[in-house]
Amino acid sequence: MAKDRSRVRASDIGAYAFCRRAWFLTHVKGVPHSAPARLAAGVAAHAQHGAAVRRAGQTQRLAWLLMGAGALLLLVAGLLRWFA
Repeated sequence: MAKDRSRVRASDIGAYAFCRRAWFLTHVKGVPHSAPARLAAGVAAHAQHGAAVRRAGQTQRLAWLLMGAGALLLLVAGLLRWFA
């Protein structure tokens, strides 16, 4: 499966800035990486980190929702007490 080259990724810019020749050999000539196991480990670590960031965002949205529900309940309780 071909890589989508329609986007410039930060990692590509970093790789190019670090070593233009290595970037050229990898991305233009298709020379395989010199340490594929290390590369795979890095890809897996970044995938795990991305999943953790997504879970943190979901947890934060849930927290905001629960805080809003709590504030609404407090408002309703206050109104019921005021008019009782």
